[in-house]
Amino acid sequence: MSGTVKKVTDVAFKASKNIDWDGMAKLLVSDEARKEFSSLRRAFEEVNSALQTKFSQEPEPIDWEYYRKGIGSRLVDMYKEAYDSIEVPKFVDTVTPQYKPKFDSLLVELKEAEVKSLKESERLEKEIVEVQELKKKISTMTADEYFEKHPELRKKFDDEIRNDYWGY
Repeated sequence: MSGTVKKVTDVAFKASKNIDWDGMAKLLVSDEARKEFSSLRRAFEEVNSALQTKFSQEPEPIDWEYYRKGIGSRLVDMYKEAYDSIEVPKFVDTVTPQYKPKFDSLLVELKEAEVKSLKESERLEKEIVEVQELKKKISTMTADEYFEKHPELRKKFDDEIRNDYWGY
């Protein structure tokens, strides 16, 4: 087997072992996303299976002697010479160098967005806790207790009363 094909199949096999399909599936919220994700996973597994079976095996060597007996050595030698002269070109990757910097910059942006998202999630979680506590206490809370937690509203209301602005 050529080294490049073997390398590609090895990388694909290792990549499939490192993918946390179940972990990613837990993050999906809509049924449509789950359908798309399962079809992506199925397509990945089909391609990976094809790579493992089709390209991971050495081709059967040609039994030139068998053909010499049946056809004749002159014609078989001509085909063998032509077969041996075939050079399979090596694959030269010109695409990866173009897109690797873009991909790396996207990864940096992704990490930054992840950090922002986690901070925002944390802030929202705290706000939810505060609102839930407020919801429990609101029926027995006095205005002074509320204004202790929200001094900016106390200032706003005091300014409105001082300026005789009653909202109409």
